[in-house]
Amino acid sequence: MQLSNEEEDYNLSLSKFESMLKTNKVLFFDSEEFEEIILHYLDIGKANLAKKALKLALDQHPKSTGLKLVQVEMLVYDDKLEIAEKLLNELYAIEPNNEEIYIQKANICSKRDQHEKAVELLKIALQYTDDYADVYNLIGMEYLFMDNLEMAKDSFIKCLEEDLEDQSALYNVVYCFEFLDQNQEAILYLNDYINKNPYSEIAWHQLGRLHYGVKEYENAIRAFDYATLIDDEFLGAFMEKAKAYERLKKYTKAIESYNRTIELDDATSYALLRIGKCYEKLGNSAKALQYYNQTVHEDPLLDKGWIAITDFHVRQKNFQKALFFVNKALAIDNQNRLYWKRYATINKQMNFFEEAEFGYRKAVEFGDYALDTWLFWVDILQFLGEFDSAIQTLLQASEYFPEENEIEYRLAGLYFMIQDNTKAKFHLSNGLRLNFDNYILIEDLFPVVWSKKMVKNYIEKHRKE
Repeated sequence: MQLSNEEEDYNLSLSKFESMLKTNKVLFFDSEEFEEIILHYLDIGKANLAKKALKLALDQHPKSTGLKLVQVEMLVYDDKLEIAEKLLNELYAIEPNNEEIYIQKANICSKRDQHEKAVELLKIALQYTDDYADVYNLIGMEYLFMDNLEMAKDSFIKCLEEDLEDQSALYNVVYCFEFLDQNQEAILYLNDYINKNPYSEIAWHQLGRLHYGVKEYENAIRAFDYATLIDDEFLGAFMEKAKAYERLKKYTKAIESYNRTIELDDATSYALLRIGKCYEKLGNSAKALQYYNQTVHEDPLLDKGWIAITDFHVRQKNFQKALFFVNKALAIDNQNRLYWKRYATINKQMNFFEEAEFGYRKAVEFGDYALDTWLFWVDILQFLGEFDSAIQTLLQASEYFPEENEIEYRLAGLYFMIQDNTKAKFHLSNGLRLNFDNYILIEDLFPVVWSKKMVKNYIEKHRKE
C-alpha cells in the first residue's frame, strides 16, 4: 500500500526527531512538524517524549500560538489547570478568534465539572471553527456528563451531519437513543444514516442490535448479514447473528455463525456453550456433550458451563454423572449458590436427603433467597424430622416473603406437629386469609395434622366467614 505524501513527511519527521534524540544533535523543525510529533507521543502515551519535544519546539518557536496551545493541552493533561488557564488568557489577548482557545477553556471547565460553562465556550468555538464535527462531538460529550441525553443525542447527530465517518459519534448517538428508550426512533435514524453511508458496517451492526432488542430477529439477521458482507471478519456481528438465529430456532444456522467467530479468534467459552445448547436443541446429545466439555475445559470458572453440563445429565436422568460434575464445579468454586442448589436438587432426586438439606442450606448461605429454595429446604428438614430447624428456617424465609401463603401453611403444620396449637392456628389463619384454596398443602404435607378434626373444623369455620 502506497503512503500519501503527507504520511511520508510525517514518518520522516518522526524518524528525524528520534534520530536527533539519539545523537544529541539539534535539528530544525517547523512549528507544525513539532505539533504533529508532540501529539503523536501524547496519543501513544509517551508523555515524557512529548514533553521533550515541546521544550525543543518552544526553544525554536517561542512565539508559536499552535505550540502554546499544545502546551496548554499538556498542562490540562497533567491537571495543572491554573497555569493552563493563565496561558490561555495570554493567548486570547493575542488571538481572540482562535477556536482552539475556546476548546481548551471548555476542556478546563469540564475538568472542574463546570459542564454548562464548557458548552457555552464550545458554542463560541463553533463561530470560528472549520471543524464543526469535532466541536459538536465535544458538546455532545459535555451533555453526556450532565446526563442530558436528548441534547447529547442532538449534538452527536449534528456531528454526523458534518462527518458521516465519525464512528465514536455514531456509537454515542445510538447509546443516547437506547438510554432514552427510543429504539424505534433509533432504527429510523440508522436507516436514514445508511441511505447516506451504505458501507458503514458499524451502522449495520448497530441496526441489527436494535432490531434484536425489539425482537425483530429476521430484520436483525438481515442487518448483521450486511455488516459481515462489508467486513467478513466482524466478529461481533457474527456473534449477534448467531444469537438471533437461536431466537428463531434456526439452530444449524446459529452453529455456523458461532463457528465463524471461533475461526476469527480463539474459541470463547460463550460460543462453545451456545453451540452445545444448539446441538442439544437439535437432539444431537453426543455433540452437545462434546461442546459442554470443551466449555468447562476452556473456562473452568464459567458457572454457566458447569451448569449446562450438569443440567444436561439431569435431563438425561443420569443423576450420578450430574452429581460428579456439580462436585467438580464445587471443587473450583464452593461459594457458588447455583452449584449448591443443583447439588441439593440432584441429591434429593437420589434420595440422599441429608446431603440435599446441606446443599439447600449452603445455597441460601451464599445468597439464594428464591422462594422455592427455602421451601425445598424446609420440606427436607420436615422429612428428616427436624421440625424446630424447619420452623426457624421458615421464620427466616418470612422476612423475605412476609405475605406468602405457602410459608404460613407450612408454619401452621409444623407448629401443630410440635403441639403448639396457638401459633399453629395463628399461621393457619394467615394462610387461609392469603389463599384459602391452598389449605390442601396441609393435607399433602402434613397428613397427621390433616387427620385432626380440630384442624378441619377450623378451616370450615374460615370458609363460612
